[in-house]
Amino acid sequence: MALANKSFELSGFRAFTGTPEQIRKSLDHVGAEQVIALTLEHGSGSAVRALADAVVGMAPLIQAILERREQEAIYSIIEALVPKVTPPQHLLIEARMAAEARKGVLDSGDWLTAAQVAELAGFSPSNPSAQPNKWKRERAIFALRHHGVDYFPGYALDPAAGYRPLRELALVLAVFKEKKDDWGLAYWFASVNSFLGGERPQDLLRAHSARVVAAAEDELIGAAHG
Repeated sequence: MALANKSFELSGFRAFTGTPEQIRKSLDHVGAEQVIALTLEHGSGSAVRALADAVVGMAPLIQAILERREQEAIYSIIEALVPKVTPPQHLLIEARMAAEARKGVLDSGDWLTAAQVAELAGFSPSNPSAQPNKWKRERAIFALRHHGVDYFPGYALDPAAGYRPLRELALVLAVFKEKKDDWGLAYWFASVNSFLGGERPQDLLRAHSARVVAAAEDELIGAAHG
């Protein structure tokens, strides 16, 4: 059974269905630079039209993928041709110093994962990170992100209160607010402090929390006055 000639068009792509003779006549009136022919030995009119619709629908997507791959290939060639840039020496020194400082902080106190905090505090093991992360969001405690894992300061937990965060820690965090990020807070707690007579804030947080809060306030006053 001869198929009626049909034309389908989408985003610059057209598909013709019909007998070879019908298609030849249709192509005589088409100014396209390229033509793709798809032949079927057997097929109903509805099946052929459905196939034509599918081809026209996929054509723009295929073209977009090919163009993207071409751009990726060009960028890859450019990347290969552009020489690698060696970081300036001062940046390498700064990066090394920052790495050493972070290592010093991690070695200076007991740092616990959320699971370890949950175990100490007696939380459900089914979702051990839930409560420590809630404390962090509420700024009741802070945590260091290291290799994709949050580490909470053990010196900020109160054994007498079931290893909940010391209430005074929240006061210190409120003093610094956005002035220090989590690593900045850790550096401050781990560093000797002249206001505290050369003691580290993390060593006095439990027994002399008021002095630690005052030291934090003094830190901001000193920063404000240069």
